Amino acid sequence: MTGKRFERWVGDHKDRVYNLAYYSLAHREEAEDVTQEVLLRMWKYRDDINEDTLGAWLARVTRNACIDVVRRRKAYSSRIVVNGDAEQFVNARSREPAPDEMAMAWEFGSKVERALATVQEPYRSVVILREIQDMKYEQIGETLELPLNTVKSYLHRGRRMLRERLNDPGGK
Repeated sequence: MTGKRFERWVGDHKDRVYNLAYYSLAHREEAEDVTQEVLLRMWKYRDDINEDTLGAWLARVTRNACIDVVRRRKAYSSRIVVNGDAEQFVNARSREPAPDEMAMAWEFGSKVERALATVQEPYRSVVILREIQDMKYEQIGETLELPLNTVKSYLHRGRRMLRERLNDPGGK
């Protein structure tokens, strides 16, 4: 494989990898780390990857890398107790002041991210791949190694769960 071809692959797919990692982890630095790790794996296996299935391969590798990050988080948090105030400080988002419309859009986006974080797997992954990554049902099935009808069913249930959480007046 030529370097130019690999650079094209990176240019075509790095944003999708990052977005999938970010929506799965809700943490910018971890999403950047996962993106770098996935792109390194793509380099390592560049001669074995079929270009026709590259998108599905990247989504599967990204999802697995995100699962590994979540497992490490759980293992770490079981050993370390974090002060509630410090945890809020660490997870706080820094952003510049914006007009009212941007503030409302940001607030809604945050609400969607929080609601999406409460949707169980595999429903969350299917919703992210379809609604955020704009993948076709067949690609999602390939990525998650699920039959097409299962993808459709999981997407329907995942959307319903997300809608319920967004419409919950007690939800954040």
